[in-house]
Amino acid sequence: MSQTYITLNDGNSIPQFGIGVYQVPEGEATYNTIMNALKMGIRHIDTAHAYQNERSVGKAVKESGIPRNQIWITTKLWPSEYGEGKTSDAIDKMLKRLDTDYIDLLLLHQQFGDYIGAYKDMQRAVKDGRVKSIGLSNFESSRLEEILDMAEISPSVLQVECHPYYQQNGLKKRIEKYGTVIESWYPIGHGDKNLINEPLFTRLAQKYNKTNVQIILRWHIQEGTIVFPRSTNPVHIKENFEIFDFGLTKEEIEEIRNLDSGKRFFNMTLEEQEQNLGSWKPED
Repeated sequence: MSQTYITLNDGNSIPQFGIGVYQVPEGEATYNTIMNALKMGIRHIDTAHAYQNERSVGKAVKESGIPRNQIWITTKLWPSEYGEGKTSDAIDKMLKRLDTDYIDLLLLHQQFGDYIGAYKDMQRAVKDGRVKSIGLSNFESSRLEEILDMAEISPSVLQVECHPYYQQNGLKKRIEKYGTVIESWYPIGHGDKNLINEPLFTRLAQKYNKTNVQIILRWHIQEGTIVFPRSTNPVHIKENFEIFDFGLTKEEIEEIRNLDSGKRFFNMTLEEQEQNLGSWKPED
């Protein structure tokens, strides 16, 4: 099985399929999840300071025996860490938590706080070698254009909700000229049964001897989206990864595109999101 890679706008090559560890507890759960994924051949890990499990990610990467330059680590800064100088210090702390010399991809986790100052520090971190690629997460308002207009280094990726019911076509047009690519959280619609059990996916699953989820993930791959479905179950991790031995036809891709209904599963307004963040700060 040969997984696919995407060349980002900065020339770096990112594994298109990864493992996410959102809501996976620090310690044994995260460590075992990462070790199992790496043993299966997965080479992209998506974490964040807010997930509070970076130390276990770093430990698994170091103890896997796989050369560091063959594993892609994505992590994210929390708004409490935003600001010139402040963000640079936060990156140093992140490197210590991950026990690594560099971060492959660093994202701003939310579109609040001094994101302009934070992005400036991220650009400096690229120049001094602490970070390879930079990008954004959950920037879908006009604040996205604020970053795009001021950026000396354009965001390589934009991580947002994206799945067959919410395909982000408008957002893709906004970032197209910058060469920014979409990373999907909720790639299978937060496990929505209606989405997963769409008759189209059932028909294609029967045709290719795959599961409905594998069909959805394969569609993401062929659409050029980066995905990292979350699971701690080795059987499910392996199954999710087994999508590189078949391909959907152009007609089938178009059928799936026609499922786009504008339905998303995260529906907080910008104001509600900001209030929900409160004054919470992740621990160092």
